[in-house]
Amino acid sequence: MNIFKTGVLLAAMTALFMAVGYAIGGQSGMIIAFLVAAAMNFFNYWKSDKMVLRMHNAVEVDERNAPEFYEVVRRLAEAADLPMPAVYIINTPQPNAFATGRNPENAAVAASTGLLETLTMEEVAGVMAHELAHIQNRDTLIMTITATFAGAISMLANFAMFFGGSRDRPGGFLGTLVLMIAAPFAASIVQMAISRTREYAADKRGAEICGNPIWLASALEKIASGSQRIPNHAAEKNPATAHMFIINPLGQFRRDNLFSTHPDTHNRIAALEILGQDWASEGYSDSDDQTHSDYDDQGPWVQNQSSDKGPWDTSNTDQSATQPWGRPGGKQ
Repeated sequence: MNIFKTGVLLAAMTALFMAVGYAIGGQSGMIIAFLVAAAMNFFNYWKSDKMVLRMHNAVEVDERNAPEFYEVVRRLAEAADLPMPAVYIINTPQPNAFATGRNPENAAVAASTGLLETLTMEEVAGVMAHELAHIQNRDTLIMTITATFAGAISMLANFAMFFGGSRDRPGGFLGTLVLMIAAPFAASIVQMAISRTREYAADKRGAEICGNPIWLASALEKIASGSQRIPNHAAEKNPATAHMFIINPLGQFRRDNLFSTHPDTHNRIAALEILGQDWASEGYSDSDDQTHSDYDDQGPWVQNQSSDKGPWDTSNTDQSATQPWGRPGGKQ
């Protein structure tokens, strides 16, 4: 189904791109836009994930410079029966995270320093499980392609506003002006609709991967609060990537409506709490196979001022608990 959705998305975004090209240069502009869109489709499939990571100045880490965070992702990937993704950290105080990549074999997850500093280990696990769910559901290709196309369409529309459009076609200048406004708006609607429909599914699957819906629910509440108070400058420069994050990093959308990149956080938390109640009624408890007493309320990533490893230093964390995570039967 997601392969079909990707095809529909590519067709819709290509059509929008061609429409803007027609508005700028008539039939010749449409042909040029089609060729550019074809090249973008090819590039997006192979390289858009790296481009998004560069937009947010993400730095790849491993078990040497971020051992605890890397281990969290490794154990969750094992629980989900996924290949180990590349692991990145974004240097921003806003707590947030996203995943990218064209398929599970070429995927990456990224978390901000703000997220690692403010969330507990359980909450970080819930967030990373959510991102791995996007990878497992193959949402990341759709979301990344949407981000790059929406940005390109907006850029092309801005170009047309400065240089005008073809006046020898029906509608003339007024038609060009309407299209310049409508095309980015339509691209945003597609972008938002795709993101919103996938978040609930990733929340549910993420809860299954980490084994506890409340971990993710608690994390969503903290991330939503942080995104409203703390700016994310890289996201502000690249707003077309906002839908890729677990919570909108721009912090300006609060309602669960058509124009939001994400479902309302309270609705997501409520759905996770209901899921937790359902699991409890079935007699499942994560406490039977998990050990979390080693971590305080501030999480294992409290900055060690005497260390040069940064705020994700975990040298004092007990890593003796190595039981696999995930709800029984959670693998797909």
